Amino acid sequence: MSQLTYYAHPTAVIDEGCEIGEGTKIWHFCHVMSGSRLGENCSLGQNVFVASGVVLGNNVKVQNNVSLYAGVTCEDDVFLGPSMVFTNVINPRSAVNRKSDYKKTHVSRGVTIGANATIVCGTTLGAFAFIGAGAVVTKDVPAYALIVGNPGRQMGWMSEHGERLAFDEQGLAVCKGSGETYSLVDGRVQKKQDLI
Repeated sequence: MSQLTYYAHPTAVIDEGCEIGEGTKIWHFCHVMSGSRLGENCSLGQNVFVASGVVLGNNVKVQNNVSLYAGVTCEDDVFLGPSMVFTNVINPRSAVNRKSDYKKTHVSRGVTIGANATIVCGTTLGAFAFIGAGAVVTKDVPAYALIVGNPGRQMGWMSEHGERLAFDEQGLAVCKGSGETYSLVDGRVQKKQDLI
């Protein structure tokens, strides 16, 4: 019998046929379904559900009480805050089976989703976007955007380090945490090294 390369708490339910990367930790009362793929060094907090077909990249942190439903993909370095919510059907009804109508949600590299936020299905969250606690996202989010409120609205930009960016008249901003420079052109943010 092969040695496990990940940790699962004894109360976790890990179905056969899922892929779990090396160094991943799955904590109390989680359920990981067959057909899901978890990358390396992920962390699933207490009471996390991962449906069949869900894909998590490397170093994804899922806090307590999060359900990842069919159609959700998270790239590397995503943070999912406590009790945040994904949906997978736009118009659910108990008496109507809409499993064939599941919509995909794509969470790009480095995104942070705050506690109790809701991500309505069919949306794409751009790289390093920052979704504030309790926000309700109903449409696509640009890379580096800071989204707050219900419905979610953009209130600014965030660096990869998780600091608010203040752009000058030339459209440049320096992250106070990392010292990296960002450029804002035509409503699109890029890190200075990405502009070369």
